[in-house]
Amino acid sequence: RRFLRTPERMAVHRLALAASMLAICTVLSRATNPGFVARITVKGLDYARQEAIAVLQKELAKLKLPDFSGSFKVKLLGKVHYTFYSLNLLSFQLPSSQIAPIPNVGLKVSIANAFAQLTGKWRVKKRFVSDSGSFDLKVEGLSISIGLKLGSDTSGRPTVTTSECGTHISNVRVHISGRFGYVTSLNFTKVSLLCFPQVCGAVTSSVTTKLQPYLQTMPVTAKIDKVAGIDYSLVAPPAATAQSLDMNLKGEFFSLAHHSAIPFPPPALALPVDHDRMVYCGASSYFFNTAGFVYHTAGALLFEITDAMIPKEFKFHLNTSTFSAFIPQVNKLMKLMIKTSSAPFLTITPGNLSLMPVVDIQAYVILPNSSFIPVFLLSVVISVFFCRLQLSLKHSDVGPFSVSSPQRDFTPEVTQALLGGAAGLKEGFPLPLPARVQLSNLVIQPRQNFLLFGADVRYV
Repeated sequence: RRFLRTPERMAVHRLALAASMLAICTVLSRATNPGFVARITVKGLDYARQEAIAVLQKELAKLKLPDFSGSFKVKLLGKVHYTFYSLNLLSFQLPSSQIAPIPNVGLKVSIANAFAQLTGKWRVKKRFVSDSGSFDLKVEGLSISIGLKLGSDTSGRPTVTTSECGTHISNVRVHISGRFGYVTSLNFTKVSLLCFPQVCGAVTSSVTTKLQPYLQTMPVTAKIDKVAGIDYSLVAPPAATAQSLDMNLKGEFFSLAHHSAIPFPPPALALPVDHDRMVYCGASSYFFNTAGFVYHTAGALLFEITDAMIPKEFKFHLNTSTFSAFIPQVNKLMKLMIKTSSAPFLTITPGNLSLMPVVDIQAYVILPNSSFIPVFLLSVVISVFFCRLQLSLKHSDVGPFSVSSPQRDFTPEVTQALLGGAAGLKEGFPLPLPARVQLSNLVIQPRQNFLLFGADVRYV
């Protein structure tokens, strides 16, 4: 039978298609948009290069060179057998190096004009004729090229492997002792060619045993308190551009009791092209709002204030002088129970932060026997950054009273007293930094949908 597309059916189909597209876009947004971005600039990579080269130079100085032997032909003598042994690397210097991010690959480290010095012993034998001696070998103009491929593991931590390594020697200088030293000298180029490819083995070993374990110290989750933690796992492998190395992290608070899905997606986050600091971090508004959601859902944004908790130097106090102006019926000390009626939501725009949590304040009178009597229930919209409260009366046990003033100006101390520990982040939050990294020269700027943190780093 022929299917008839009535206007009603077509409208239903369009609505279903729109809903499907919205669901797909939401999923893609969750999959691609990070809640937290960490960027290492060229300046930061150069500092990392200095630290890494210092470690590599120490590792190369400990390089153990094996004995080796072989044979070669000499005019008039024919085939001569040789052995090089007791090889000792005296020094290995890496005076010049560079690091560069390779887009869509990782990093490339180039070392030029390196030099090394080694000593050892040699022995040659031709039938019944033999000779031995010692040598001092200097390798100059050694260049090393190292490719580092960046990725991520199943836990969301960054990984690094050596994708390529090559060496080249420009010049070899040698001093030899022994009667047939001139014969042996013909093979000292071969000595260096046999010995110094081990440099790449040492590089690969250093990346595997030093650099990769160090990256594993980067936290994937961080516990904040008994209520919440932060998920800092990578949502994609680190991305190299011509000017930086970016890491997109989930950047999401989660409940320690039950890890439930966040009901809103992260917005797009694009860091500016700033290069004054070694590292930059972008904490999305999503990052902070997941904190508000988790603490509100857990019922952790509930606390009480008594007059004893308010510092004496504050002008605001929970007594007659504060409340008698608009509630004459109250002439006792009071206690306030404060609870968020919805999850607080932070909006970040260039140069501005906007947080206006809505809370319910239940007021009680404290009787001489320390019992409590409910007095009134207020709904309060707190403009945190402008120190203003918008009040509305939800219920009164002492008769009607006026809170008609649309906004009441309070000192910052009042707002601090009302918010207390309800923000959930009063002690701050840990940044996703690997071990032994300290920040300095910090700058913080509100940008579109995120807070920008810039800093220089020092490895201690």
